[in-house]
Amino acid sequence: MKKLLRDSQYLRSIRLNREKMHSFSEYPFCLPAVQNLQTLAFHPNVTFLVGENGTGKSTILEAIAVAYGFNPEGGTKNFNFTSCNTHSALHDYLKIVKGVKRPKDGFFLRAESFYNLASNIDELDQEPAEEAKIIDSYGGVSLHEQSHGESFFAVFLHKFRGQGLYILDEPEAALSPSRQMAMLARMHELVEKESQFIIATHSPIIMAYPDAVILQVEEGFKSVGYKETEHYQVMQTFLNNTERMLDILIPEVGDQKGRGRNLTKEESI
Repeated sequence: MKKLLRDSQYLRSIRLNREKMHSFSEYPFCLPAVQNLQTLAFHPNVTFLVGENGTGKSTILEAIAVAYGFNPEGGTKNFNFTSCNTHSALHDYLKIVKGVKRPKDGFFLRAESFYNLASNIDELDQEPAEEAKIIDSYGGVSLHEQSHGESFFAVFLHKFRGQGLYILDEPEAALSPSRQMAMLARMHELVEKESQFIIATHSPIIMAYPDAVILQVEEGFKSVGYKETEHYQVMQTFLNNTERMLDILIPEVGDQKGRGRNLTKEESI
């Protein structure tokens, strides 16, 4: 069942407050995507930000999360740890337009600082407290005692409970293709529980979620279809023409008649 556009989304749009701007010459304001940012509207269910490295999608996603009240390094709004203060000031120049309803849950997950989040949870749980341990809401097992992919997926399964706003920065970083497909199913469960996702990703699997909008981040923001994305087209071309693509990318390998031969003992050492 699709949610109503106006009544059920928690974050409707953001707008760059240009009246406060002094210069577009410094980072991240010098990024073309930021310079051309006017108003950015979000889908009530899932919005994907996609684009090449360096376009600023993660920087913009971080600013959205911080402007909404999340910790720059990730977690819920209750986290306030800082291991390395590297986030930009872009959030100070964003105007957030919220929906009528307030989310009962929320999380900012970013791959690059997930280790710091896991460490902070362990540190907090070592302090004396009468309440249940924080890790209990993540499945009960320290995130450091699981593989990177298992700990990521534990957050999706246990911490995300529905009726929430979930902002994810490259969640595929630790997930195998099969786990990315499992994430799609979990996303749908949460969307059905009145959740909203904003996701920066490079994964053609994750961005295949059907009830969503895909915003291509380049000089600005352009809504594109799934099969129009470079991610889908490049992956499709590679999988359908693997040998040919390898010959183009690694021409010296194509010249070797022994492709696929077993390595000698000396070569394998």
